Amino acid sequence: MVDFLMRSPADDRSLHRPCVAVAVVMRRERIDNRWQSWRWELADVVPHEDAFGDEARLLLKDDREERWLHPGHNVELYLGDAEGYYLNATTEQPCFWVVWRMQEPEGRGDEPMAVPQTVTLSYHDAGRWLDAQETVEQVPAPAPVVQWMREFVDAHHVLEAKRRQRPQSFRSLEDRFGNPARVSTDKSFKPQEPDRG
Repeated sequence: MVDFLMRSPADDRSLHRPCVAVAVVMRRERIDNRWQSWRWELADVVPHEDAFGDEARLLLKDDREERWLHPGHNVELYLGDAEGYYLNATTEQPCFWVVWRMQEPEGRGDEPMAVPQTVTLSYHDAGRWLDAQETVEQVPAPAPVVQWMREFVDAHHVLEAKRRQRPQSFRSLEDRFGNPARVSTDKSFKPQEPDRG
């Protein structure tokens, strides 16, 4: 098996940003359900190899499951999303997130299959896709990819300094109409007795 090959613009001038080429393995498994007999799920993200080609292909098929390889996905690291990579890199288990959709590919009749759309290492990207009601699954990222991502984060992520909040006692007081209000500490004020008459 080939290792993940992380590339950067410094190594290859044709690149605009650091990236790693991956392939996605989707698994179709038989389930015991009266309304649905099969379920799709993400199985793995593996290093891309030229021998994979550029079309999805069946790796395994038996009575219990199918495994499909979807090659040719680039996981790119964007400067503007360094915080998203930081959030992933600092978790207990950094991971790849894969967005996939059910589609009807040519040559499979009318039977839909799970087709990966994109792969990312950004916590923010995954959150946006989940908010958009996309199907997003994750698998652990291997140590070399995590190290590569951490090096990118160390070089490009800047933690925002916490701003000191001005104590509330220094804020000017306003009445309910937004006009400056006065507070008196004059002790000569006496509450009036209620009229009992």
